[in-house]
Amino acid sequence: MSGNGNLVNGGSAINCPHGGRVSPPAAPSSAVRIDGRPVPTATDVFTVSGCRHTVDGVPQPCVSVRWTPDRDGVLIDGVPVLLHTTGAVCFSAALVPQGAPVVGHVASREVSSR
Repeated sequence: MSGNGNLVNGGSAINCPHGGRVSPPAAPSSAVRIDGRPVPTATDVFTVSGCRHTVDGVPQPCVSVRWTPDRDGVLIDGVPVLLHTTGAVCFSAALVPQGAPVVGHVASREVSSR
């Protein structure tokens, strides 16, 4: 994966694969902002609410998202920023992988690390 893509920010529309809403942290680790919205980095913890996923009738909702950014990508203070192309997985409270989040609308600022 290259370090090219659109930045994920506080206004990005992200959902878990079951329709739950993914929210960026209330206090992002980066002070960098685009259009007044914080630019999250790989160290930020995103939470999921409203996931209705069940396994054999037992609720097992997504509760968090872990990102796996390209190490050679765009950095803020030495930490990779999140792009719409950045790999990620949603997890249950028991840390069971539940699938990749769906990244919809993102900032229209394309960036490149090359």
